[in-house]
Amino acid sequence: MNVTFRQLRVFEAVARHLSFTQAARELHLTQPAVSMQIKQLEDNAGVPLFEQLGKKVYLTEAGQEMYHCARAIAQQLDDAEAVLEQLKGVQRGRLEISVATTANYFASRLLAAFNRRYPGVTFSLDVTNRETLLRQLADNDKEVAIMGLPPEEAELAAETFADNPLVVIASPDHPLAAERDIPLKRLESETFVVRERGSGTRIAMERFFNAHGVRLHMPMEMNKNEAIKQAVQAGLGLGIVSVHTLELEMETGRLVVLDIEDFPIMRHWYLVHRKGKRLTPVAQAFRQFVLKEAGTMLRRPPLAPARAATDAAGPPPAHVAARADKA
Repeated sequence: MNVTFRQLRVFEAVARHLSFTQAARELHLTQPAVSMQIKQLEDNAGVPLFEQLGKKVYLTEAGQEMYHCARAIAQQLDDAEAVLEQLKGVQRGRLEISVATTANYFASRLLAAFNRRYPGVTFSLDVTNRETLLRQLADNDKEVAIMGLPPEEAELAAETFADNPLVVIASPDHPLAAERDIPLKRLESETFVVRERGSGTRIAMERFFNAHGVRLHMPMEMNKNEAIKQAVQAGLGLGIVSVHTLELEMETGRLVVLDIEDFPIMRHWYLVHRKGKRLTPVAQAFRQFVLKEAGTMLRRPPLAPARAATDAAGPPPAHVAARADKA
């Protein structure tokens, strides 16, 4: 079968998206050009690789087999390119990275510092939710990602580089803002604005409160940290967010961190990539940079006075950190 690498790359993109339009956009081609490459490939194969029912595109049985082969070949080509780039050193190259929405508050700072060290490197940053990020890694769409600890069943390598404390926030005029050592049970009488189901913050929060036998009233869900902070400022309820999202609000006094017993919920940030994946020289340099230096670059706003003193005495109990990280 006389197949070109170009045809395989076009086919892989169409099969992954199940869309000629999205594949054309990703490859910077016109849709007719994509359709022509697929037709030539099908003519060479002698069997149809796609079928269209209504407006939806599906892989045929032959197409599914071809997709597995195309992905394997594409991975081998990427590995060969990585070896050649490694011989050149990290003078140029491109980094494809995704970060969880909460990590976006410091990701740009990390990339800016990395870019100053390697000015010839370009990068693409995708800020997305946990579900999409895991799918991107599974599909090999992104080399590395910054997120909370991924699920154990995922074929991913995860290395921790910084703490990610979750705290309870309130508007400055909330009755609890002036209290100290607030019992967890007291929170059952409050209204909470929370992240959507499936987010790392939501998972960690629910596991923490379930373990302590506390049931929260959570009538409002939002899929952005900014939306939660604005809702809390407006007096719609309390919120639980990463302390790394609060730098501006703490400086301006628009939000306060409540002094709650057993808080913060200590999670961690991880640099994640597929197990067994050979990272490009640029991605490997970024990995080393993050693991060695990122922890000192993350700004952590001061917590409530009483809690800050507790933090200075040492980290939270190990069982709290372990339970949160499993989220």
